[in-house]
Amino acid sequence: MKKIAVVIYPYFSLQEITTLTSCLKIWFGKDIDYLGSELNIYESEEGFQVTPTKTFNDVDLDDYSCVILPGIINPLPALYDNRLINFLSGLKDKDILIASISSSPLLLAKADLLSEVKFTAGIFMQMVDVFSFIKKENFIHQPIVKDKNIITAIGFAFREFAQLVLNELGLDVGESFMLPVTKEYTEDELTFYWENDDYQEFLEELEGYQN
Repeated sequence: MKKIAVVIYPYFSLQEITTLTSCLKIWFGKDIDYLGSELNIYESEEGFQVTPTKTFNDVDLDDYSCVILPGIINPLPALYDNRLINFLSGLKDKDILIASISSSPLLLAKADLLSEVKFTAGIFMQMVDVFSFIKKENFIHQPIVKDKNIITAIGFAFREFAQLVLNELGLDVGESFMLPVTKEYTEDELTFYWENDDYQEFLEELEGYQN
């Protein structure tokens, strides 16, 4: 079974991808590798400190069905990391779903993955003027865009981004995925029980803590 890759870099956003990664891991049991240029601590924009599980040099792209790029509050360190850009360039023409949110399509553009792909991004339009590698004619001003094997989204559309990525991976989450609470629930509807096997597994684990 192929794995999922999440690329991390300085100032990346956890918030924009955790709806997606939580579902991949907890709901569907997918293996996720966290990739970085070095096995150093990367601080997210929220202040979480995260260490990659692999460097780009340790990766065989054929092991992955999807590569996820979180947004970046300050994209410049990642944008000028040649190891990162070279890794992304290697995704060209690969049969891998690429999911990029907020400002991270900048990285895809610099890696020449968007020259013939429609995309969106959560960036200031002055960046389009500053960076010649961004193809303005391909920039679609919509919350989420899918073209070929690339999904891009603006950060506020993180729910829709997660749903589309999951669906493209063949993982059905239904039409009511992560919708707001819009009804009054009965006590029975919000009373939960484990299946017997899961309950027994919990009791066995609990016993280890109590002895």
